[in-house]
Amino acid sequence: MKKIKVGAVSYLNTKPLLYGIKRSGLIDMIELIEQYPAAIANMLLEDKIDVGLVPVAIIPKLTNAHIITDVCISAVGEVASVCLFSEVPIEQVEKVLLDYQSRTSVALFKLLLKEYWQKEVAFEDAKPNYQQLIKGTTAGVVIGDRALAQRASSTYIYDLATAWQLHTGLPFVFAAWVANKQLPSDFIAEFNEANLSGLAHIEEVIEEQGDYSSYNLNTYYNQNINYHLTEESRNGLELFLKKII
Repeated sequence: MKKIKVGAVSYLNTKPLLYGIKRSGLIDMIELIEQYPAAIANMLLEDKIDVGLVPVAIIPKLTNAHIITDVCISAVGEVASVCLFSEVPIEQVEKVLLDYQSRTSVALFKLLLKEYWQKEVAFEDAKPNYQQLIKGTTAGVVIGDRALAQRASSTYIYDLATAWQLHTGLPFVFAAWVANKQLPSDFIAEFNEANLSGLAHIEEVIEEQGDYSSYNLNTYYNQNINYHLTEESRNGLELFLKKII
């Protein structure tokens, strides 16, 4: 039987989901690929994988998109790992380096810059290790594990999920499990259960990360990240997609 190709983001925030998937009966039925968000998005767009935990901004670009689980990567308020970092207040920022690892976070920042902060800046697509260039009036959008580490270095931190909620009153969905084709219903049911199973083992996931010192993972997993795709989260997702189309 041909294995279903599954692409997953290789960040800390996906560890609970992968914990459940890797310990389920599914692991023998799938080919699991771990990469950063934009890379997984490209694989789904190019039909190199069947389903991926992808930045939601790519959903309109897929001709046959299906969100297949009730699990996602979202935030009701502060997400902590998707932020604009700067040495100066945002009013003084002149240029922003844009993280190359996620289309959604960049689209969200540009939207907030226009509608919420109502400011114009120069944009520059960032290269690897660009965090060292965040200085003076040059700020940077940084996501994922690198953002958690960057929190100790930057004077000003603007959390994009917090700004979105203040702007719209809704949660923000960063990534969802999206398929580019119809998948068997029994696989979808088992895949959903595997994800939910992982969320029941947060303590074990934290233990597996060892002596992680950049951020309190208990806070991150239990307060910052919201893993459930609720009706309110879907409303936030729908509004975001409507704004960026």
